[in-house]
Amino acid sequence: MPDVLKPRMGFPIRNIGIDTNDLERTVAFWRAATGYVERARIPDYVLLGDPDGRGANLLVQRVPEPRSGKNRLHLDLAVDDVDEAAETLVRLGATRLRRFDQPGDTWVVLTDPDGNEFCVCQNEPTIPAPTGP
Repeated sequence: MPDVLKPRMGFPIRNIGIDTNDLERTVAFWRAATGYVERARIPDYVLLGDPDGRGANLLVQRVPEPRSGKNRLHLDLAVDDVDEAAETLVRLGATRLRRFDQPGDTWVVLTDPDGNEFCVCQNEPTIPAPTGP
């Protein structure tokens, strides 16, 4: 059976949730960082989406408790120039944590204003494909 005719398995990602104690600051940061636009707003929630309709939405939600511990899930933003993007994000309110240089790939780990970790990564890494078993 051709791939296009096979039933689709899995579930598409609708939203990626980001918790915050300061809704307006966090919405402003992620709008500037991603170029996303506000799609909807209700008390304590703002839905941000790609203006071109591609990709998952970001659902920013106000929560009462502070962040504790390391994220178990994070965003990787694809960029052409890792260092330039990291500096831009720092000017927007991010904090730079560390840089990784691996063969064929480079990325910088940052935190948003709430301390949530995320990365800026090369658009086109040159990581070699695995060979044979």
